[in-house]
Amino acid sequence: MQTASQLQQYWGVLVLLVLAITAVGGMILLSFLLGKRARRTRIKDTPYECGMIPAPEGPGRLSIRFYLVAVLFLLFDIEVVFLYPWAVVYREMLAEPATRALVFGGILPFLVLLGIGLLYEVKKRGFDWQT
Repeated sequence: MQTASQLQQYWGVLVLLVLAITAVGGMILLSFLLGKRARRTRIKDTPYECGMIPAPEGPGRLSIRFYLVAVLFLLFDIEVVFLYPWAVVYREMLAEPATRALVFGGILPFLVLLGIGLLYEVKKRGFDWQT
């Protein structure tokens, strides 16, 4: 009986979701139907830079080392964010018989993914800071 009343509380959210989807779909449809279709030219598609001809291409591509450092940061930053709270409540989870079987099952896929990322960094020489 109580689950039925709890589910009834979400009708407002469902109505709001339907209204939002309808409003967005309606705006896209109206824009498509009423919008002007102009022929596009190269001049019209160039970016406007205060009446000046746009500068040529920007600097070249970044070195792969930049991306490897970014992956290293994400790898270890996310590791700390997820592993630290898990380690804090580790003993409490082992004390309860209901969660004892799930202690490593929940964190094991995450640790495997971290290990794969670490092996990728080692393979790509992401830890070699001299080159």
